[in-house]
Amino acid sequence: MLRTRVRSAILIGLVAGLGVWAGGWAFFALVLLVAGLAGYEFTLMMQASGHRVSLFFVYAIIVLFILDAAFAGRNIVRHGLVWILMLSISWQILHYRPGSSTVDWALTVSGGLYVGWLLSFFVSLRALPDGLAWTAAALLITWASDSGAYFIGRAIGRHKLSPLLSPNKTWEGIAGGFLGGIFAGGCVGALATHWAGAIGVVPGLILGVLIACVAPFGDLAVSMMKREARVKDSGTLIPGHGGILDRTDSLMFTAVVTYYFATWTLQW
Repeated sequence: MLRTRVRSAILIGLVAGLGVWAGGWAFFALVLLVAGLAGYEFTLMMQASGHRVSLFFVYAIIVLFILDAAFAGRNIVRHGLVWILMLSISWQILHYRPGSSTVDWALTVSGGLYVGWLLSFFVSLRALPDGLAWTAAALLITWASDSGAYFIGRAIGRHKLSPLLSPNKTWEGIAGGFLGGIFAGGCVGALATHWAGAIGVVPGLILGVLIACVAPFGDLAVSMMKREARVKDSGTLIPGHGGILDRTDSLMFTAVVTYYFATWTLQW
């Protein structure tokens, strides 16, 4: 199991690394693909819970936000989201089910927002000055934090973090996540100074702390969805890891935090 998990992680790292390095339309396509798969898994989980979530409108919102990030300043979300909201609620009206249609519509909209809006921050992050360094930092620090939490939690984890949502997560694992995040943040920050002085050690350490703080909540958000759907994994696409949502849960939160931290840092 661990060997399969490691092999899958290496493959994911290679694909993500090539996409981040290439930037431009290649990275846009990668984010769009990942978001599309995540939206599909979200829809299936909600449907497994008995909700009639529209995959079409989930996809429409995802594409809208990622296009808006790629073509910043063109108000794509402002002009497009209003139509999607009206059309999606009209669809629920035409397919009305007493006691569930309002919730079904809310889940459709929130699912598209959750996946599309959060992951679109990777496109915005990559487009920043020194965006290559910042995007790589977000990915590497998040993975280091997740790995620290996983291995420390398995080794010495005793005190449960959230027994109802994720029985295997412990406070010891959270501490391991902080150690992994801070260590990776310092290393990435130091190495990234070779890219026109991007990031730096101190900002890297701060980013490591921020990511270690928010990553567990991204993880637990998907755990909550899986608990409601009564499934172990969000999907089966990645051997040893589960689905796309199982791998992007933390990244959705850290993309947002890294983007705003980077824009704040770039002002100084």
